[in-house]
Amino acid sequence: MWKTSSGSTGRLLQLCLGYFGLYVLNGMFAKVFTGGYPYRMPEMAYLFNNTLGGSAIALLVVFVLGWIKLQSNRLVKWGPFMVPSEAAYIIPSGICTAVVIPTTTLMYTLPISVMVAMVIMRGSIIVISRLIDAVQIQQGILKKRVYGEENWAVLFALLAVATNVVLLPVVSYLEGRGIEASRWLGLKPGALEGSFDFLRSPQAMTIMGLYITAYTIRIYIMNYFKNTRAKGVPLDNKGFFAVEQIAASLTMAGIVALFFFGAPVFGWTAKPVVDFRAAVTQPSLGAFLTGLPYGALAFFSVFIFMFKGRTATFAGLVNRLTSLLAGTAATLLMFFVFKARFPALQDWVSVGFILVAVYFLSLAEKRRMTELAKEAVA
Repeated sequence: MWKTSSGSTGRLLQLCLGYFGLYVLNGMFAKVFTGGYPYRMPEMAYLFNNTLGGSAIALLVVFVLGWIKLQSNRLVKWGPFMVPSEAAYIIPSGICTAVVIPTTTLMYTLPISVMVAMVIMRGSIIVISRLIDAVQIQQGILKKRVYGEENWAVLFALLAVATNVVLLPVVSYLEGRGIEASRWLGLKPGALEGSFDFLRSPQAMTIMGLYITAYTIRIYIMNYFKNTRAKGVPLDNKGFFAVEQIAASLTMAGIVALFFFGAPVFGWTAKPVVDFRAAVTQPSLGAFLTGLPYGALAFFSVFIFMFKGRTATFAGLVNRLTSLLAGTAATLLMFFVFKARFPALQDWVSVGFILVAVYFLSLAEKRRMTELAKEAVA
């Protein structure tokens, strides 16, 4: 057994390995069920069943293991009950989580290139995490500073996220000069044309605005919880997850009921709504069971975001970079198992940027561990 202590580099690596493995498995399941390897089901139906299974499994773990008993700074009275004071902001974090999940799905149904959608979703988390550190330092909530190495890691992580979009103009330039760059890069000249037309779509901008706003609030709350533990009160990430997950599940159940029963009443006929209502009526045990790694993935994701003694910048980068590497690994495994497409050149370019970002993060981690050791002695 690889024994580690709370807040150690070893514990962080354990979380990353768990997150990586589960992300690869979840990514492969998604490709198998929606890509015809060898099964195929509507993407919305898969996502609904997968999310339902993940939420059910997460709630089961929360209640069976007793994580609901949050270790709090203080208890306050809500009617006849004494509850943790932190519930006042963890519940809104759960509501934000419930907003993030459907808007993530809806992002892929918009008139927007998948590449641009992925850049927005992944890049926004990295930028948000860095901004939250700046805000909480200014507020006096975060007592640590963001190292220069972490800022360099942010730069290379954003390059990794945006590799495809950044390469498109290069491909167009080379193709215009007779160099067949699209053939060996797997990108088509002009593929970016029209990708940003969604900026003129009120529906698209509303969905993206909800996604970014909800994630901003959620990451702020996670770091507020982490950085405001009273002396002697442990950082109870399991308790935070439990309260957040319950709030998120109840909110999502309300959203499902609203759109399923409300669509015929209010005359909602937009394609995403129609596809969603159809998904609710298409139960799939197989897709539901894929929620096992998806639900477990949520634990690791939250625990990395809230990792003890680290800045939001550092934790957000670790989370996103791990998922990026896992995405490429899933594509590679799909190639060997199902003869799907091999990762394109831009995927490997992205991996290169990720490795540079990881190098800077490793330097930051060494400095942080030295800092934490001095604080422990003092």
